[in-house]
Amino acid sequence: MSDPGAVHAVLTDLRAEGDELDLIVGGLSGERWALATPAARWTVAHQIAHLAWTDRAALLAVTDPDAFAAEVEKALAAPERFVDDGAEEGAALAPAELLRRWREGRARLREALLAVPPGGRFPWYGPPMSAPAMATARLMETWAHGQDVADALGVVRPPTARLRHVAWIGHRARDYAYLVRGERPPAEPVRVELLAPDGGSWTFGPEDAAQRVTGTALDFCLLVTQRVHRGDTALRAEGADAEHWLGIAQAFAGPAGAGRAPRGDAR
Repeated sequence: MSDPGAVHAVLTDLRAEGDELDLIVGGLSGERWALATPAARWTVAHQIAHLAWTDRAALLAVTDPDAFAAEVEKALAAPERFVDDGAEEGAALAPAELLRRWREGRARLREALLAVPPGGRFPWYGPPMSAPAMATARLMETWAHGQDVADALGVVRPPTARLRHVAWIGHRARDYAYLVRGERPPAEPVRVELLAPDGGSWTFGPEDAAQRVTGTALDFCLLVTQRVHRGDTALRAEGADAEHWLGIAQAFAGPAGAGRAPRGDAR
């Protein structure tokens, strides 16, 4: 994912993902911004504020790596608080101002990513990023936090082909999920075979891998973004490494997430 066409393709899907969430929250009354979401202590406003805050951080990483390095130092000084602090600051804004900042930040980041030369890389809280990888990561976060918002508001979002980006980064981040927990990633690769929303198949990893994960793309994406407990999915694992990975899977950078408590209604 390094050619200009790849950047445009992912950014097109990222814009569509953001627009879909914007349609959900754009007309909310003030009190609905204060509704609790499945993320502990986070309201709808916190979710949108987090997306706006992360977009600003990504823009800084792309346009001013030295300034972004200072932000990383702040994160390292308070690893358990820096994400919540960013969300709290934005959530305190009036909804109209929060929406304005989120919309403006999305647009500015898109333009910055379009301007990155082919092969260009920049720092992030995890490994360095290319423009397509950053766009994919932003889509993943927009979808995941959008899911929290949708759950809070009782909105059912049909899965789309854009989930392929989330599944891709979830598989690619497999080793990171181990490393962030102080574990050694397995040497043996894993094959992921998913049922796509249109009834097709998405596959990642060697076809002959003994370690395998199968299921729906939606279940896999919900799991790797830690929006659902492993036991509340119909995902199947073959092999001890595959089973363990599904218990710690994490598609996002930063400290290991706590995940979600089981609901006991496995699909």
